[in-house]
Amino acid sequence: MNQDIADYLAHLTAERRLARHTAQSYGRDLALLEKEAGDIALRDLDTPRVRLFLARLHGRGLAPRSLARILSAWRGFYRHACRRLGYTGNPCLGLRPPKLRRALPEVLAPEDCAQLLDRAADGLLEVRDAAMFELFYSSGLRLSELAGLDLARLDLAEGEVTVVGKGGKTRIVPVGAQARAALQTWLTQRAALAPAGQQAVFLNQRGARLTPRSIELRLERWARKAGLASHVHPHLLRHSFASHVLQSSGDLRAVQEMLGHASLSATQVYTHLDFQHLSRVYDAAHPRAKKK
Repeated sequence: MNQDIADYLAHLTAERRLARHTAQSYGRDLALLEKEAGDIALRDLDTPRVRLFLARLHGRGLAPRSLARILSAWRGFYRHACRRLGYTGNPCLGLRPPKLRRALPEVLAPEDCAQLLDRAADGLLEVRDAAMFELFYSSGLRLSELAGLDLARLDLAEGEVTVVGKGGKTRIVPVGAQARAALQTWLTQRAALAPAGQQAVFLNQRGARLTPRSIELRLERWARKAGLASHVHPHLLRHSFASHVLQSSGDLRAVQEMLGHASLSATQVYTHLDFQHLSRVYDAAHPRAKKK
C-alpha cells in the first residue's frame, strides 16, 4: 500500500477513532485511486485526471451512490495530505459524482384503492379501521399525523381536517365525502371505547390513542382480507392520494399544499409517476409506438 494512504488510514483509526471496518472501507476506495493512478504519484494527480478516473469507474457499472462514497474518500485523503504530508492541492475539489436517481414511490392503482376501501367493516374495530384508511387516502395524511389527530381538529361539517405536520407546521386538508361518511359512522360508535376526556380520534380496545405501529398492522391485515396481493402500508396510501389527485387535476401546487411539503421539488416526483402512466397509455394506443 502507498505509504501516504497508510498514514491517512492510521490517522483515521488512531486520531479520528473510526471503527476498523470503516477504515478498511476507506482503504478499499483509496486502493482504487492508487490502481487508477498507475505509475503517476498521488501528489501529482490533477483534477482532469481524477475526473477521468471517476468516468472510468462509472463506465464499469459503479452506481452513483458508490461513486459518491469513493469521491468522498479520495477528497478526505487529499485534505489530510495537504495538511500533513506536504501536498500542494486537492484535485478532488469541485468534482461531483453523477446525480443519484430518485426512487419513484410505489402507488396503488385506483381500482386497487377501490377494492381496499370498499370492503365492508365487520365489528367496531373494523368500523374504526375503515374510517382511518378512508382518511389516509382521502387527505394524504402521514402516519404520524393520523395517529396524533384529535377530535377538535376534525370538522366534518366543513369537510376539513387540521393536521400538525413536520416541524410543527399546521395545514388544513379537505376530507372527501366517503371519508366523511366513514368517520361519522366511527364517531357515533367511538363512545363505546372512549374514556372521559380522551381527545384522540382513533382509539384501541383499551380506549388509548392508537399507535402508529398498530395502525400499520391493522392496514396490513385489512389489505389481506381485501384480497390485495401487494404489501399495503400507510405511506402507500399517501403516495396513491398524491398521484391520483395530480393525474386528475394537474395542479402540482395544490398537491404540495395538501401533502405539507416544504419544497415543490419533493412533490415533483409524482409528476414522473404521471408521465410513466401517460407513457404506458401512449405505448398501448399509438400505432407507431407498438413493437413490430
